[in-house]
Amino acid sequence: MKFVVSSTELLSHLQAISRVISSKNTLPILDNFLFELKNDQLVATASDLESTLITTIPLETSVGEGVIAFPAKILTDTLKEFPEQPLTFDIDLTSLAVKITSENGVFSIVGQNGEDFPKLPAKQETNLVNISVEGSVLLTGINKTLFATADDELRPVMNGIFVELGNNDLTFVASDAHKLVRYKRLDGRSEVESSFILPKKPASLLRNILPKETNPVRVEFDEKNAFFTLSNYKLICRLVEGNYPSYNSVIPKTNPNKLTIDRVELYNTLRRVSVFSNPASNLIKFELKANELVVSAQDIDFSISARERLQCQYEGQDLEIGFKSVFLLEILSNISSSNVMVELSDPTRAGIFLPYDNDNADEDVLMLLMPMMINA
Repeated sequence: MKFVVSSTELLSHLQAISRVISSKNTLPILDNFLFELKNDQLVATASDLESTLITTIPLETSVGEGVIAFPAKILTDTLKEFPEQPLTFDIDLTSLAVKITSENGVFSIVGQNGEDFPKLPAKQETNLVNISVEGSVLLTGINKTLFATADDELRPVMNGIFVELGNNDLTFVASDAHKLVRYKRLDGRSEVESSFILPKKPASLLRNILPKETNPVRVEFDEKNAFFTLSNYKLICRLVEGNYPSYNSVIPKTNPNKLTIDRVELYNTLRRVSVFSNPASNLIKFELKANELVVSAQDIDFSISARERLQCQYEGQDLEIGFKSVFLLEILSNISSSNVMVELSDPTRAGIFLPYDNDNADEDVLMLLMPMMINA
């Protein structure tokens, strides 16, 4: 079989799917791309058994049909060094010899039998749920929640993004037991109420390929796998099995103390003050009183401390509460509004962080952070 393809176009597609390939593959064949030529299209596949990413490249010139596995690293490393030009791939399916012809040279690679590549999982049609989601909605949902997922071997359900389909909204949730993010879209809905837990790696893969997607994404899932179909890509991944904890029960309902403050100003203050916190605890203290927030940190071992005063709007009782600065900075950097509202009840209960001036009426963002004990 034979085909001609643009070097830069082939490289961009292969780089997108190469992120699937694991450095510790159990099957040697998974260190390869699977190339399938049919109907003037080149279909390239990469997999690590858990996740499979497929891309389709239309071709102007192709002869024959067939499948072959290509060494992924050699191919991508070679393509990076080519300027934009057409490349001719001439493949002998009997000997698996591959000849790549450029404007000035010839490169030879030996492929592997494409039939050895793992087969794709089949959809369970009986309990398959499918919806159509705007690419921008899916991308924002992943971006807002991925940072809050856990790395917990004992509770694998916490290591992914919980996607909940409702009749009136589409909800993305992630938590690592210290922080929780709930991102709700009122313009995404499903006829069937259902849910699945999307693992961290496929979520990261989607985050890389969704920015270029202009069409709605078809999302299908059964009990074991999810299938995401984009214009030029298809992602198939194994879902996290198990029940996600009841996240609504940990969100405090009554929070009489409300702080409104400039998000960037607070973020920059935290960056400065956190330098003086104890490296083990990263404890930052908030002291709240009428229209004033004092942010402080200290490391007794080195006799250093920092304290900054910020103007704010504050309604409620005088309050002292401690937070881990690393988590606090992550939350503030993932809220997009210029002002942030922090709702608090008491020093032992979680603080809720909300965008104060949200421009998108279809968007509902809530971030929650557990407090830390302040040593007297």
